[in-house]
Amino acid sequence: MSARIGIAGIAGRMGRLLAEEVTAAGATLAGGTLRPGTAKAPPAEVPLLPDAEALFAASEVVIDFTHASVAATHAALAARTGKPLVLGTSGLSAAEEEAVADAARQAPICYAANFAPGVNLFLAIAERMAAALPAEQYDAEIVEMHHRQKVDAPSGTAIALGRAVARGRGTTLEEAGTESGRDGQTGARRTGTIGFAALRGGQVVGEHTLIFAGASEHIALTHRSFDRRVYATGAVRAALWLIGKPPGLYGMKDVLGMG
Repeated sequence: MSARIGIAGIAGRMGRLLAEEVTAAGATLAGGTLRPGTAKAPPAEVPLLPDAEALFAASEVVIDFTHASVAATHAALAARTGKPLVLGTSGLSAAEEEAVADAARQAPICYAANFAPGVNLFLAIAERMAAALPAEQYDAEIVEMHHRQKVDAPSGTAIALGRAVARGRGTTLEEAGTESGRDGQTGARRTGTIGFAALRGGQVVGEHTLIFAGASEHIALTHRSFDRRVYATGAVRAALWLIGKPPGLYGMKDVLGMG
């Protein structure tokens, strides 16, 4: 019997792609929910469920790419039911991330800033490069660009890159400090901080560049996403991998065997 996968926000852009990828993977689409207030119709012949509780009841695993405001609620439902949850929503606050981590003590949850395999390799390389390029000699700057509808900045992937750089340097992003939104007389750049610049425009799916800028050389790593389907494919892969796993907070590194 194929795995039964439920999708929160199934009428949205990502929800529709996820529905297609569930079918392509040979799994069963258990159903989906609509985001409150949406006027969009779900894909044809998809079981539409009234709320998140019904979605978890009907599914072996749930995928949520909807909005940060419901991430903690969905994580709590995963904890209550013991059902696995794949969470791809960005823009979570520290308190919301803590709620997800708490829920993962009772259910397997895969939470990632980005589900594209290439991005997760990018993060691993960024950490190794940061370890080799001292903060005192190489300034780290992260530039990201997304479509004009994106509501959070920097992107979740950009923050994940910043955290990877900080880990490579034996610290945390909070301890290293960040610089963003430079304007006017900002003073000289502080040594060891990690810089962020967020660009918004058009319908860019996602572009991220990490720059290590030294006095005598610059090294730049760039990842570009041309189709959101890569996120959906990765999320469905994570959902299938998560079934049968013990409670815990997992990431795409675990799914890809890089953990």
